[in-house]
Formats: sequence, C-alpha cells, structure tokens
Amino acid sequence: PGWFGTFADMMTLLFAFFVLLAALSTMDPVKIMEMANSTGKSLGSKIKKEGAAELEGKFDKVATKLSQVKASLDEMVEKIEAEMKDSKGDPPVEVTTSSKGVTLEISGDFSFGSGSAGISPGLKKLLSEKIVPEIKNSIFQIEIAGHTDSDVLPKAYQKRFPSNWELSTARGSAVVRNVIDQGVDPTRLVAAGYADWVPRGQAQNLTQQVDRNTVLELNDTPEKKGRNRRIEITFLKPSHHSTSYVESDG
Repeated sequence: PGWFGTFADMMTLLFAFFVLLAALSTMDPVKIMEMANSTGKSLGSKIKKEGAAELEGKFDKVATKLSQVKASLDEMVEKIEAEMKDSKGDPPVEVTTSSKGVTLEISGDFSFGSGSAGISPGLKKLLSEKIVPEIKNSIFQIEIAGHTDSDVLPKAYQKRFPSNWELSTARGSAVVRNVIDQGVDPTRLVAAGYADWVPRGQAQNLTQQVDRNTVLELNDTPEKKGRNRRIEITFLKPSHHSTSYVESDG
C-alpha cells in the first residue's frame, strides 16, 4: 500500500530517537559536565573580553570628556585674566586636577564677606556668566565645597557659625542653591564643607593623613591663609559620584 513508505520512514526516525536516548543515558555525567563547562568558559571568555573592551571604551570616552572640561575651564580662566590685566591682584580663579576630577578654585575673599555665607556680587556674576554654562554643558556630577583658613572665628560670628565647619558648609551650600536656581539639576550637585582640614598644598594628596600641625603649617602666613579661604567646584570623575553614573550622549 502507498502509506507503507511513510510508515517505514517514521519507524526509522523513532528508532534513531530511542538509540540517542539510550546513548545519553549511559554517557558519563562527569564528561557531560566537562563539555558544558568547556562551552560555558568559551562563551564566558568571549563575553568577558567584549565587556572589558566596552568598559574600556566608556572610560576612554569619560576621560576625553573630562579633559575637554579642563580645556574649557582653562580657556575661561585665561579670559578672566585678560579682563583683569589692568586691575591689581591675582585672578580669583584657578584650575587644578586631582584623583577626584577637575577643580575650579575660587578665592573665598572674592566670593564672600568676612564671616559670611552670603554670595558676593562678583561671584554671582562669575557663576551666571561663566561657570553655570560650563556645568550645564558637562555630563559630570559636581561637588561644590567651602574651605577656610585655620583662624578661629571671632565671637561675633560664632552664634551663627560655631566653627569653621559650619561656615565652610554654609558657603558650599549657598553656591549650590545659586546654581540650582539657575536651572542645574539638583541630583548632579553635592554640597560640602571641609573647614580648614584640606589646606592648599595638601588638597592634591588625598591619601596622606592630615594632622593639626600640618594644617597650622600650611596656614602660617597671611598669603597661605588667603589661598586656603576658597570655594572649589569639582567636576567629579564617575568613581567619585555619590549616585549611579549615567552617561549622556548629548
């Protein structure tokens, strides 16, 4: 009959299927695991290499963007210096780099009155015209920190600011509020205050412990104290972000 050929093919396939089942049932489980592990390692190695290459590419991209931030800040400082060439005194801003990122240092005497956390007109203008646009154009989280010299606050100021800790933190927070009012996303900002414990000359070495004698030594002249009274606006590397780093392609 005509169906016999089809039936024979089906029986042949069933026979092959049961032979395969029998072979699998008698195969050494250890060998099966070795085969699976070998395949997994091969795939895992490939995935790991591809993942490492992708991660390295992202780090390179971030480093490039951070170097672009520094170049832009350097250009901004040069323009400020040119604008101030006929005036007396040093420019109130300076760009530095550290393991944290790229930092714009602003003179505290330029930014605030003595014993005050109220932002000066000069700093407000600098923020609105030059610094906030740089922040908006970057992808990095920003730390805005206040620093003081080692002098104890006069009693007239101690009711509001019992110590340099309160004063430095209030100054950092005041700048953060100003930047937020100008439209910067608050989730990108960190306010900080370091009192006199991160003096100039020590700020770049974050691994070295600072004792009180070191702080006093780095504040032993009026010039050093003047340099230590400052606001720092740092474009943080992703490793120093306090929240999850999300890269923007914009």
